[in-house]
Amino acid sequence: MKTTYPFLQGGFELHVHSAPSLFPRVQNDWELLEDAREAGMAGVVIKSHEAQTYDRASIVQAKTPDLAVRGGVALNESNGGLSPAVVDMALRLGAAVIWMPTTSAAQHKHYYNQGAMQLGPGARPLAESDEGLTILDEHDRVKPEVYTILELIAQQDAVLATGHLSFHEVERLVEAAQGKGVKKILIQHTDLGIARVPKDLEATLVKKGCWVEKCYLAASPDFQDTTVEAMAASIQDLGRDNCVLVTDYGQAHNLPPVKALGEFTNALHTAGVPEQDIEHMMKHNPRHLLGLS
Repeated sequence: MKTTYPFLQGGFELHVHSAPSLFPRVQNDWELLEDAREAGMAGVVIKSHEAQTYDRASIVQAKTPDLAVRGGVALNESNGGLSPAVVDMALRLGAAVIWMPTTSAAQHKHYYNQGAMQLGPGARPLAESDEGLTILDEHDRVKPEVYTILELIAQQDAVLATGHLSFHEVERLVEAAQGKGVKKILIQHTDLGIARVPKDLEATLVKKGCWVEKCYLAASPDFQDTTVEAMAASIQDLGRDNCVLVTDYGQAHNLPPVKALGEFTNALHTAGVPEQDIEHMMKHNPRHLLGLS
């Protein structure tokens, strides 16, 4: 794997899913990390929609000191929603990333036409509200509890990730977060139809100091919302200092995430992204976001 996927050596994957999970996953945490070690990677961030991962990450980290293993919490209904208490506890216990609502987000539910989380054949739906979560109140103002969450994130210099919020919410969130002193804002899978961010807003956000995920899942057969070639062009427009490369993989029917990341980075290079730019987005930017440099 090391020779097949040279861009993975010393690199990070900041958006990957593994088991345990209610969703069918291709690998568990240990199998994911075995692949990461074999590829010579430096670290991963484990994400879950339905449960926190900072506790899992700390346990796995103790047995894999050669890898930086980090986790966090997605503010979905199953995790307490937009709860400052949940965020405070997560940060105290080492969460590196606080994800805004994903599968519980109103935007996510609208995209899937109010559908339940896709848990697999025969699974019963979670007891969630139909309308979903939003960071804005009925007057289009950021909710007070969100401001408190942002203050907590700023105090710990953790990463704020935008989850599956609508692009309008993302714009308002960034404004509020920077007003509260949040330094590390990751705009997630901007090319993915679930929570697509228009190109003009994407450019505006990176000018404000945000980082943008270029996500392999958006170009996968599951979504086909963009192409690797289009992402390569987008990276050139946005600049290597403002992008990170992720897969959002882990689904049982897809490639294992590390292999998918290797295919993604190789394809970006074939599409014209220079080697040094890929290494910058795989190594330098993630290290900065995780506070490792």
